[in-house]
Amino acid sequence: MLTFILASGSPRRRLILEDMGITDYQVITPDIDETPYENEPPEAYVSRLSFEKAYNVLPDVDEPSAYILAADTTVIHLEEILGKPVDEEDARRMLLRLRGQDHRVCTGFTLLRKENGKVAQEYSEVVCTRVVMRAYSASDMERWLKSGHAYDKAGAYAIQSTVFPCVEQIEGSYSNVVGLPLEALSVALRTMGYPLNLPPSVQIPTGNDFDTE
Repeated sequence: MLTFILASGSPRRRLILEDMGITDYQVITPDIDETPYENEPPEAYVSRLSFEKAYNVLPDVDEPSAYILAADTTVIHLEEILGKPVDEEDARRMLLRLRGQDHRVCTGFTLLRKENGKVAQEYSEVVCTRVVMRAYSASDMERWLKSGHAYDKAGAYAIQSTVFPCVEQIEGSYSNVVGLPLEALSVALRTMGYPLNLPPSVQIPTGNDFDTE
């Protein structure tokens, strides 16, 4: 059995991996500084962080052969990175800014294939999805904030939430907004020789016709 390492503590990324049929994996949470560089473009930012996360956990992988996956997702509105809110007021500010507006969600992911103790292959990609938000009510937004689920998510929202259905439409990969672009990741894994067999039940909507209703 090939060793698969997920360099992320995100429960949403774990669920996406399991949806892809990758159920035998280890989680190693990276420890890096996620501060953007001055004038760093958002796509370059998520790409750099995914690369740094993958190599950050590499020394902790004891097996001589393994696949390592790292990713970073961020929300971008008017070219400003909206990361995870620091508190309730910060989350409220983000949600008010995004309400009724469109923005991009970009995920950078890096795959490493380790063979005989060394990195044999390396692959990085950035996938972006356009997201249009609903003109949600203040009461719906406040209910979401009080739920406590807004604070570990870029942009302070979760597209998959049934408590706060805030997204009206997307163009691109749905799973990318959740935290991993399943479609691009599947291609990358197969290209790097990973024996991926997607379950028939995997149906992740893509395109410009997604609606939460």
